[in-house]
Amino acid sequence: MAGLLALSRTIDRINEFIGRWVSWLILLAILVSAVNAVIRKVFDISSNAWLELQWYLFGAAFMVAAAYTLKQNDHIRIDIAYGMFPRRVQHWIDLLGHLLFLMPFVVLMVIYFVPYVSLSFHSGEMSTNAGGLIVWPAKAILLVGFFLLALQGVSEIIKKIAIMRGDMEDPNPFISAHEQAELEAKALAEEAKALAGEVRS
Repeated sequence: MAGLLALSRTIDRINEFIGRWVSWLILLAILVSAVNAVIRKVFDISSNAWLELQWYLFGAAFMVAAAYTLKQNDHIRIDIAYGMFPRRVQHWIDLLGHLLFLMPFVVLMVIYFVPYVSLSFHSGEMSTNAGGLIVWPAKAILLVGFFLLALQGVSEIIKKIAIMRGDMEDPNPFISAHEQAELEAKALAEEAKALAGEVRS
């Protein structure tokens, strides 16, 4: 198990590094959008390449950071029933969800996208929009995103088994929405109390 946990930590470090840096693509997409809008309004010049570059950047940020989001346990989920179960049952739900739903889907996507990207690259596929960009980088972003998500899925399965075996602490203990609201209210009350003390002094 020690070797598998070392692999999991390596995957986590890779996806954390990528996830943190790829978030800057959102800022870059905003800047491209702003420059594009200014040029269009001031000089009456427009280009589909600029518009498609925005899509590429946003798509890259969304897809490539998906694995980091999974690592942080920040994916949206409906936990009405999930929160009613003991933590051990929740671990089983997570493990089976990763094994039966996440992994088959991402592996299928990786298998599907390899020839899809290869064909686009070798054919020099271009956008159907006038003045648009080459298409294969956008398709390659999808492939990279699903590949990183598959790696993170492996890491999550390893960690989940280790937690259930007692080989490691739970890095993401479940907190229900009600408990989260109570914690936030308590933190706000403590901040208000500290602020009131500063004002009085």
